Amino acid sequence: MSILRRAERSARHLLLALLLLSPLMAKAQTAAVPLELESKIPLGPVSGRIDHLAIDLKRQWLSVAELGNDSVGVIDVANRKLISTMRGFQEPQGIAYEPSTDTLYIANAGDGSVRLMRANDFTLLGRIDLGDDADNVHIDPQRGQVLVGYGKGALAVIDPRTRAKLSDIPLRAHPESFQIEPGGARAFVNVPDTGLIQVIDLAKGQAIGAFPTQGYHANFPMALDSAAHRILIAFRSPPRLLVLSDADGSAVADLNTCGDADDLFVDTKRRRVYVICGAGVIDSFEQNDNGYRRIDQVPTAPGARTGLFVPEFDRLFVAVRAAGPEPAAIWVFKPAP
Repeated sequence: MSILRRAERSARHLLLALLLLSPLMAKAQTAAVPLELESKIPLGPVSGRIDHLAIDLKRQWLSVAELGNDSVGVIDVANRKLISTMRGFQEPQGIAYEPSTDTLYIANAGDGSVRLMRANDFTLLGRIDLGDDADNVHIDPQRGQVLVGYGKGALAVIDPRTRAKLSDIPLRAHPESFQIEPGGARAFVNVPDTGLIQVIDLAKGQAIGAFPTQGYHANFPMALDSAAHRILIAFRSPPRLLVLSDADGSAVADLNTCGDADDLFVDTKRRRVYVICGAGVIDSFEQNDNGYRRIDQVPTAPGARTGLFVPEFDRLFVAVRAAGPEPAAIWVFKPAP
């Protein structure tokens, strides 16, 4: 057989192998994408920055704190449409749904108030004036209370039955994201101005310790991985994802991440982490036996840095502000297998 014929035969074999492998390669590339954009739900004429989100699982309604627009939007997730825009707020930031009283709690940075809205018809039920910069809101189901971070350093404890503030848990400075561990024994609080994560005993209503942030700054978003007993914190200066043991604050992992992060979620089903960044991407990481590794960065839009992962729907909702001809919207992402 001539050299030329052997070369032609080898080329045919190589081409055949590539044709056979291409579907497998395409499948592998598709599987590597951690999130798929499923739909966009317009929020109507909403301008400015959008902050945090809350879910009413019973009605499948998603509430959106539209900080720059002084409004709160409500989306019917099942039908993918806007059903209401509530106005008259003052820079709404934190928001949470309290199921036992069917009430939305909306924290306002502008006037330091917490507005209580009836969830089924959005009637104002009450107002609690905290005084300054009311921010993140979380429900403590163990004690049947609502916690609101505010001011120069406190978590306000609110009784949803009486709609009144019961007490304050003092902190060293203004709190950003805080999370309550399953079982409700402790809360972990990002306190960026001090370079700490404060540990709160919720039964005692006081701080019992603090974990250092390894010299990183601007620790705004936080999530808990209760199965692994870990705290995950995203920093803006520099952009890092730090994973700590919830027992003693020791570092488990330390990775580069995207810039201007403001929300962070753990997908326990897939052992993934999603970091939502104002730089215009969602940074996705995978946890394995050797630690954490970045999977991919999924594009969103500049300034889109808040969202909500809802395990019951198996969807990640990302708030995208209006830009040019594109209206403000909630982008719905489906996690890939």
